[in-house]
Amino acid sequence: MKLAKYKACICEGSAESAIIDILVDNNLLIFTREEMLDEKVIRCRSAKNFEERYLRKGFDEPISVIRILDSRRESFKLSKAYAYKIDVVNVITAPEIEMLIIHNEGAYERFKRSGEKPSDFCKMDLRMGNVKAYDFVKDYFANPKILVDAIREYRRVANIPKGEYSLADLLK
Repeated sequence: MKLAKYKACICEGSAESAIIDILVDNNLLIFTREEMLDEKVIRCRSAKNFEERYLRKGFDEPISVIRILDSRRESFKLSKAYAYKIDVVNVITAPEIEMLIIHNEGAYERFKRSGEKPSDFCKMDLRMGNVKAYDFVKDYFANPKILVDAIREYRRVANIPKGEYSLADLLK
């Protein structure tokens, strides 16, 4: 994955934001916080809003937009004025970011048999009611090695389509 000098890291939800914050703060990603627009994770799903808020600042160089999301169908169509300068990289966490917790808990086989959504499985079976909350994820993965191991295990067992990026592709 080749990224431009400037990166906009856009996360779909709080859990994704917490994971990127942990990884970038521990120097575990292929980019640094200093390379990120505003040096933070951006919570903006609309391409139009992103353009208005960030791209009108007049960047001289291309920008890579790294979108962390769980849907393969969510579009992010930039206007023609910016499309040539912006490289959009979708990092898919399908079915849900909660899969990292399921893998870390060693509960993947139990989860597969349950037929539940990952967030419901975490709530009901693992008794973790707030798995989507930023603070919960930040505390749960306080040891970044545990997070990296869960990301790599998810990559190992997940059926990731060819050409699609996962969180493992952002790791150093």
